[in-house]
Order: sequence, then structure tokens, then C-alpha cells
Amino acid sequence: MKITPYRKGQELRPMGTMLSIFDDFFNRAFEEESSEDNFRSMAMDIVEHEKEFELLANLPGFKKENVKISVHDNQLMIEAKCEQSKEENKGTVYRCERYSGSYRRNLLLPENSDLAKISAKMEDGVLKLIIPKKEPSPQKEIVID
Repeated sequence: MKITPYRKGQELRPMGTMLSIFDDFFNRAFEEESSEDNFRSMAMDIVEHEKEFELLANLPGFKKENVKISVHDNQLMIEAKCEQSKEENKGTVYRCERYSGSYRRNLLLPENSDLAKISAKMEDGVLKLIIPKKEPSPQKEIVID
């Protein structure tokens, strides 16, 4: 599978965009599944390193207790719920923009992901997942009987 690194200004190259479309069609690494309308999608970055993938997801205002991460058959799901307390205001409310609800992302991880060794950490509203890569298995010769 091929993961194309982000390069600033690349979106201005028409041929690069066309090639990217073909790459996206044939390469389904980190493919996002369709989300339901009542869920918002969190912004995230995915970086490939030599021995691991690093995933950073923005979850401002969330506590780690309100975030659930699960993985099954190379599907990684991140869910976060945030409930704003309903305060009774005696004054006139001019603006109320704080979000209360759920975020969810569902990603298909590459085949070489070591699902048993995924680690997660949350700090300053950023969820960080480290997804180690599996060691490539050595080639095995089959003897013909």
C-alpha cells in the first residue's frame, strides 16, 4: 500500500491531482468509512515513520474518560462524547457556540499494522496514537514433493 505524504502546494498541480485520484482509488490505506449525520468528524493527521504510524486527533475540551478507542479487523474507531452542562441563565444569551455531542472517526489501517501494540495518550486536547508496524515475515521456500 502507498501512503502519499502531504506536500504544501501540491494541490496546485493538475497532473498531481489526477495521479492522486488514481492513487486514492487503488490505495485504501487509512480509508474513512461513511459517518452518520449525528456525529461530527474530528480533524486528524497521520504520519508514517520507519517503524510506526503516528495519528494525532484534535479533541479540544475532551477528557480522556470521554474518549473510546477500539480496533477490530484493521478497523480503528475513535469515539468522543462531550456534554455541555445546561446552565440556567437569568440574562439574555447572545451567542451559544460550545459544541455538545459526539465525534467519531472510523479508519481502515494498513495490513502491516501491529494491532496488539497500539498505544494512546491524550494531552492538551490532542489524542496521540502510535500504531507500530509488523516486522516483515521472512520469505519461505516451499519444497515440492
